[in-house]
Amino acid sequence: MNLPKFLLADNSQFPEDIFVLHTEFPRFVINLKDDEIEWFEDLSGENEEDIANELSTLIEQASQFYDDEMSQYE
Repeated sequence: MNLPKFLLADNSQFPEDIFVLHTEFPRFVINLKDDEIEWFEDLSGENEEDIANELSTLIEQASQFYDDEMSQYE
């Protein structure tokens, strides 16, 4: 089964938070409320500069994904 690159998630214990899951490497969940990221991968062997550059792009993509999804409800 192929998963979408991003998924929306919510939790009633965190009603003010907006979670987006990134399902490809490097897998993570980001809380768009404060940009806090929880990694599902061990990135210790990766090039830090490459990860930092990729992370910046992925955060922008996650935010855009959320905006695009929410625009469908307007």
